[in-house]
Formats: sequence, C-alpha cells, structure tokens
Amino acid sequence: MKLVLEDGTTLAGTSFGAPRAVTGEVVFNTGMTGYVETLTDPSYRGQILTLTYPLVGSYGVPAPRAPGSIAAPYEADRIQVQGLIVQSYVERYSHHAAVRSLGAWLTSEGIPAITGIDTRALTRKLREAGTMKGWLLPDGHDLDRTSAHAVDMKEEVFRAVAPAAPILYEGGKLRVLLVDVGAKDNIVRSLLERGATVDRVPWHAPLAERAALADGILISNGPGDPKDLGPLVAQIRALLAHYTRPIFGICMGNQILALAAGGDTFKLPYGHRGVNQPVQDLLTRRCYVTSQNHGYAVRNDSLPADWEPWFVNINDGTNEGIRSRVRPFFSVQFHPEASPGPQDASYLFDDFLRLCGAMSNHADTPRGAP
Repeated sequence: MKLVLEDGTTLAGTSFGAPRAVTGEVVFNTGMTGYVETLTDPSYRGQILTLTYPLVGSYGVPAPRAPGSIAAPYEADRIQVQGLIVQSYVERYSHHAAVRSLGAWLTSEGIPAITGIDTRALTRKLREAGTMKGWLLPDGHDLDRTSAHAVDMKEEVFRAVAPAAPILYEGGKLRVLLVDVGAKDNIVRSLLERGATVDRVPWHAPLAERAALADGILISNGPGDPKDLGPLVAQIRALLAHYTRPIFGICMGNQILALAAGGDTFKLPYGHRGVNQPVQDLLTRRCYVTSQNHGYAVRNDSLPADWEPWFVNINDGTNEGIRSRVRPFFSVQFHPEASPGPQDASYLFDDFLRLCGAMSNHADTPRGAP
C-alpha cells in the first residue's frame, strides 16, 4: 500500500486494514494511547489519520458493544476515519479486555491502514505545509482522483455523523438538550453519570420546541467547517435572542456558538489533535491539560462587545473558549469529557449542570411538562 499526498510525495508501506482506495485530509494526533476512542470519534469523519506514537496495536481492541449501547471505550457505533497511518503496527496484542487485533477491526469495517511509514517525517511535513489532501492506495492501484472513496465535507459529513432521529436517555430531573453535530458518546455518558436526562437530537432537527422543555442546551463536537452549518447557526442565533437557561458548547459547539453570536472562525494550519494541549482560564489564570480534536478556531477580535474569550491555548495563543458577559452562555474548544486523555476539565460538566439546576423552573415537575 502507498500514501500519496497532494504535493506529489509518495510513501510506501504495508497494508494491515481493508484493501481499499480512499482519499481525505491527512491529519495527525499526538496521543500515546487511546486509538479505540480516537478512531471512533465522529470529528475525524472524512479524514485520514496519522498517529504520531510509533507503536500502535499492542493492546488490541475490546469486544463490539451491543446495538444501541453507548458503552465505553467506543465513542460511536463505527470507525469514523477514512484511513489510518502508523509507523509500527503490532498484530499480536496483549490486554485482558481485548478480543481482536486492530487490523482485524479495521478490516471488518472496510477501513484501510498502512504501516511502515515514517510518521515523524510525515508529521513534520504537515506542520510545515499544513494539512493536505492524501490518498491511500492498495498495490496495483494507480492514483485516480475520482475512484478513491471520499466523503463530501460540505454537507454529507454532517448528515453522516448525526443520529437519524432523537434519542432520549432517561436520567434524573434535569433535562439537557444535546444538539448532536457528531457528538462523542462520552459526552452523553458524562451527563448521565451526573444524574441528567439527555435529549439527544440531530443538529438539523427543529430545536425551539425541545429547548423549551430543557433545563440547558449542550452543542456538541463534530467534523468539518462550522461555516458549512448555516442552518444550525441560524437556529442557535434565534435561541440566543430569548433563551434564558444555560447553553454550553464543546469543540465544534464553541465555533457554532461564536458564529451565532456574531463572531468569526478560521482554519488552523494543522489543527489541535491530541491529549496534551495546555490551556489557561483567563478568569482564574489556572492552567489545564486538555484533550482536543479540531481544525478550526474562533477569532477573538471578532466577538461582539457582550462576549469575551474565556480560555486561551498556551502553545499558539488561539481561542479555547468563549462566554457571554450577560447571559449563561459559554463554550470551550477542548473536550472536558476527555476520553482518551486527562480529566482536568471535567468539572465543566458539574458547573454546567449546577447552573442548569439553579436556573431551572421545572426541575420538580413531571418529565415532559412545559
């Protein structure tokens, strides 16, 4: 198998997944562990993923979860990436929960993978030139820009990662409306663990009526360019005008909330993807190590006067969160559910639900009452 980049670079390796030709944006993740969680993260839909840690596959893959389950460590019900690039793949795994190899899992879901690539050199190229399009091609398959499977990143990708219909996860009295743009399942698990009921709805569903029944709204992570989600931005903008309860955004949710408020977003050269991104809270000045997966960011200077930056990335100074100065609306660019990764920021779920409870006017009424 070979990897071909749009600048003409060709890297040869060995296949350990499905013998299939695919194309997509080539990105890299710096996490040392967590490939099960990473590969099932919907934010990677349509992308070819490079893992910078050199040894991959040693702890195998756990048993598939039951249909309809949101059990850990999976973040979705299928692998999301277009393809996988590693330096050294380990076929013989060793872990008490593993039942299959990484290669077997990838093959079963039709995902190509290549090993034997100098991922350090590839990552340096992507850092210097920025993320670029690439093709994974089996031996004997010439580069054909039309035959390799691709995901349309303008519209198809957003429909692919959203649930087909709303899903209600019964929990406690507080009800959270989760606007699913490609939500990691651990966001749902994090809310349920804290006693909330989660109303998970696809981003394209009408939100106003369901928002009226909720004690708070959470806008999830997701793939692609937030500016391609104009209909969702319009819905959130309409809610901002009259909604009085908390709104919390995560990752893509940070960008959607900023656009709805009147701000702007831009594409990062190579994104933030890993479990060791340092951020600082601009209010408390405390620093946190965070898990991240995004290719776009909010422009701080585009925020309207009644909004302000909340967190900043210590590595490059880019925005990592925003908050309204006058309303209970706020968001972060990183993942406080942090699986895989540090749990430094998980307190944000506690703060969000505490605020939902304090501002709720129907927490003690029967479920579903307006």
